Amino acid sequence: MTEADKIPVEVAYALPEKQEIVMLEVSPGTTARQVVLDSGLERHFPGLDLAGAKLGVFGKAIKDSQVLKAGDRVEIYRELIADPKEVRKRRAAEAKARRAEKS
Repeated sequence: MTEADKIPVEVAYALPEKQEIVMLEVSPGTTARQVVLDSGLERHFPGLDLAGAKLGVFGKAIKDSQVLKAGDRVEIYRELIADPKEVRKRRAAEAKARRAEKS
C-alpha cells in the first residue's frame, strides 16, 4: 500500500491544562482503537489507558471497532470525576435552600 492509499485522521486528548492532537496517515479500514493505540499519546500523558478509554469522533461516542474515514478526529475521553446528574441535583437543592432562607 502506498502513501497515496492512506487516509488522514487525528487523535485528540485533553486535560484542563494540556491538550495534544496527533495527526496520522492510516490504511483504509483502520479502527478507532487501532489508531488510538498507534497515536503514542501515552508518552505525553503518563498513566493514560489507551486500551480502555472511551472514544468518540467529533463529540459522539463510538465503539472501538468503528472504521475511520478520512478527516475523522478520534477523541479519547477521560473518566468523569462526578456524575453530572448528581451535580445538577445538588446545585438545585442548594439554590432551593438559599431561596427558602430569603423568604
